Amino acid sequence: MTPPPILRTLADLRGKTRSWHDAHETIGVVPTMGALHDGHLSLVQAAKDRCDRVIVTIFVNPKQFNNAQDLANYPRTEQDDARKLARFGVDALYVPDPDQVYPSGFATTVSVAGLTDVMDGIHRPGHFDGVATVCTKLFTQTTATDAFFGEKDFQQLQVVTRLARDLDLQITIHGCPTIRDIDGLALSSRNLLLSDRARTLAPRLFEEMETVASGLNAGQPFGELQRAAIDRLEKTGFTKVEYLDLRAADDLHLLDAPTRPARLFAAAWLAGVRLIDNIAV
Repeated sequence: MTPPPILRTLADLRGKTRSWHDAHETIGVVPTMGALHDGHLSLVQAAKDRCDRVIVTIFVNPKQFNNAQDLANYPRTEQDDARKLARFGVDALYVPDPDQVYPSGFATTVSVAGLTDVMDGIHRPGHFDGVATVCTKLFTQTTATDAFFGEKDFQQLQVVTRLARDLDLQITIHGCPTIRDIDGLALSSRNLLLSDRARTLAPRLFEEMETVASGLNAGQPFGELQRAAIDRLEKTGFTKVEYLDLRAADDLHLLDAPTRPARLFAAAWLAGVRLIDNIAV
């Protein structure tokens, strides 16, 4: 099959979507920063299953990076990404030039309070303001009726869901299951940055999270499980565990025990690469 047409300007994008709206077709958008993997492609399939038209966006958003080196190192594989999308029959691949998202004089920031005051909101200052701002832009530019995000970035999913609700955006946010490699590692574009040795160690994060979850289900105290898991990860080769938290699934409130629907969240550094994950408890 043929890769989808690549659109780089808002005018070209609107030229496509205008006729779709006139035909009363639903439009699904899958926002990405590229370096597409099977996790992204599962979102594309979910969008295809639910919507008449599908747009995939690729935009490495500078506003959600608080480290210039991290931004520079982020994988960029546009042509390969387009080839991966060919078999899905995607209607458009929107890869906007930077000035199409942040034109000269751009001065607006979208912030979501509360949900962004914990975990990645602390360790990556300004990150979620960048996420909320670019998602608001992409939602309005694509005029999508539905948007698809992976649960792997669960805090991001909650932030985007809240901003769509609070701003009365006419879009439905869909959360889709985390896709994992055969050894349990959650798929992420950042996995491409892992050395061969680090890649063999990376699944230990998920393994330790499952151990903690099993302990919680058996009634063991979270504090003890947390300390033991962090100690084992650091002995394995993880240089820093930023957090290993048990939080409510709806509002991300910190919990001592899974007394209501909860998730276990983790962020840790391995060989210079920051890995995040979360699982339901």
